[in-house]
Amino acid sequence: MNKKPSKSLAQELDRYITPFRYDGSGKFHLKDHKTNEKGDLDKEKAQDILEANKERLADFQEKLYAQDRWSLLLIFQGMDAAGKDSAIKALFEGINPQGCDVHAFKQPTSHELDHDFLWRHVVALPARGHIGIFNRSHYEECLVTRVHPDILAKEQLPPKLITKNIWRERFEDITAFERYLSRNGTIVLKFFLNVSREEQRQRFLERLEVPAKQWKFSMGDIKERALWPRYQAVYQDIVRHTATAHAPWYVVPADHKWFARVVIGSAIVAALDKLDLRFPRADKSSLEEFKEIRKALEKEEGKKRAK
Repeated sequence: MNKKPSKSLAQELDRYITPFRYDGSGKFHLKDHKTNEKGDLDKEKAQDILEANKERLADFQEKLYAQDRWSLLLIFQGMDAAGKDSAIKALFEGINPQGCDVHAFKQPTSHELDHDFLWRHVVALPARGHIGIFNRSHYEECLVTRVHPDILAKEQLPPKLITKNIWRERFEDITAFERYLSRNGTIVLKFFLNVSREEQRQRFLERLEVPAKQWKFSMGDIKERALWPRYQAVYQDIVRHTATAHAPWYVVPADHKWFARVVIGSAIVAALDKLDLRFPRADKSSLEEFKEIRKALEKEEGKKRAK
């Protein structure tokens, strides 16, 4: 990154970014992060900020695509019903789909299991000029596989490599992978949508009551909910060991979806603002060519009028 963000934008958005950003410096305890935080906002004010951020994001995305130098990788993690899907939809509504790619990673296929655990995520990385969104990500390989050891056993690793150090080793691999991306022009932002168990219960009930949302629900969600303490402990371990200055985690209060969207949108906009994005300027030879093109087009119009 080669430019500091404008003071006005930084000051405007900082209160919705810094309190929730963790870059690995200092101690981290998930219990210290409130799930129902909403700052000094109400829903109406939050909507105004969301709309402003969407306009900024659309402008930045167009320049990012035209400049074709940087790329942006956004990683969304969280418990079921934390609001990942709705946050992505709300923030990227109206964004040019030509420069934005969304990948929702499900259970690995047999083909994917024949490769290393990062492989399917590497092939989905955003190209230069693009925004890539991972709805769940390579972090599932330190999360679900850790909560459910039987899944790890099916990943076809040589048995001698499955040791007590495997999670530390995967943290090291992921950290190195994300450092590599940052050194090659990919900005990595990671969002953990931190929802409370009670709010998840309410959202599950809503899914059951609203026909249009029932398709999202399965008994598997209830089984995973029973493992809530285990998931929280593993998430704490993940954030603590993989947050870095080049790929920070944002622990997003997710009980109020409208506030979560303010935090996420502000973090994205602030990161893009640092890149000094601008439309490429035509070189001298191109400008001369444009003059000839203009003459040809104007001449064409003159012929049409003569007829």
